[in-house]
Amino acid sequence: MTAGLNALPAAEIASGVRSGSFTAEAVVDACLDRIGSREETIGAWEYLDDGLARNQARAVDRAGAKGALAGVPVGIKDIIDTCDMPTGMGSPIFADNRPQADASCVARLRAAGAVILGKTVTCEFAGLAPGRTANPRDPAHTPGGSSSGSAAAVADHMVPVALGTQTGGSVIRPSSYCGVTGYKPSFGTFSLAGVFPAAESLDTLGLHARNVDDIALLHSVLAGRPFGSVREPAAAPVFGLCRTWWWGEAQSETRDAVESAAGRLAAAGFAVRDLTLPVEFRRLSELRGVINARERAMTMADAWERGSELISPQLRNTIREGLALSYGDYVDALRLMDSCRARIDDAFAGCDAILTPAVEGEAPRSLADTGSPRFQSLWTMLRTPAITLPTHAGPRGLPVGIQLVARWRCDELLFGICRRVTEVLS
Repeated sequence: MTAGLNALPAAEIASGVRSGSFTAEAVVDACLDRIGSREETIGAWEYLDDGLARNQARAVDRAGAKGALAGVPVGIKDIIDTCDMPTGMGSPIFADNRPQADASCVARLRAAGAVILGKTVTCEFAGLAPGRTANPRDPAHTPGGSSSGSAAAVADHMVPVALGTQTGGSVIRPSSYCGVTGYKPSFGTFSLAGVFPAAESLDTLGLHARNVDDIALLHSVLAGRPFGSVREPAAAPVFGLCRTWWWGEAQSETRDAVESAAGRLAAAGFAVRDLTLPVEFRRLSELRGVINARERAMTMADAWERGSELISPQLRNTIREGLALSYGDYVDALRLMDSCRARIDDAFAGCDAILTPAVEGEAPRSLADTGSPRFQSLWTMLRTPAITLPTHAGPRGLPVGIQLVARWRCDELLFGICRRVTEVLS
């Protein structure tokens, strides 16, 4: 009965457990079997306790009323606190860290009946120094970062959904590289209580799943609102094709994916317009580095003073850069970011969603380089919701996603638009 349960979407698992078609324990067994056969190759998990996972599943099966996520196994990025598992931040500094309480997001998942399967590998402090995770599509290639284990675990059918975080491009990029659906919500949508901060002006909790319906389901739980199936937009959406200033630096597979998606949407009867952002928006990607470095340096003050030798060279360089920045330069970066955010509705120029590159191309052939955040960080700075859909492939057969962006706080509209896009491009 367990065969194939690990490959089911989260919504189907919850429905099946509630109806009694199968048990939560059977689902967990299927996921653990998959992990047992693949983890040595993929390296997606930082912490697993099979007995703890099965005990959670049995508690779901015994419960009378079963929640919206009944029996759904979830992977948790290892910068997010869990009361019954260590939270190591991808760093030896936190090797013995045992939180006393769950992060808000974990608590909400448990209350909805989810099974917290384990902790997924993260780049050190959700930064640039990668862990051991490999891309399930080709283990010689990076899964991206920093939510590497979460994206890889979902892509390899180890879990149907997983939590990640994004400060630059850490949800969208690994989702594109691994060929899953990745969602960075509007800034401030989900509580970050219990999530280790990287750059608090930019940090967002994000989701990895295998379809938009599962994204919408977890969104409802984490945002504390009733779940309804993904609704179609009231009118046919208008798309703005935004190649950005870095279009010439994108590899051919990314340019082909975005242009092909635009052409097929237009052929299906949707309005697709070329969209160019205001010129001052061009500096946002550069200034994200200023804000990130300054705020990471402040966050890492204790580790820097007491254990800097345990910090990776990549993060040490970022902290040094942040400490060397003047407060005035940092504030100037924040002011330009705020100014651009204030203009974002006008920048959409009447479009309901922006179609834009997700990544420069296929996942790089390296486990030491997690790829460039260039095409993701612009939208992180603007605090808009963004979703990458696994719609295309590159010359090596590796996934290449497209990115769809909506106005701030229009996340649910974006879900419906993504479903329409999936129907056209599938």
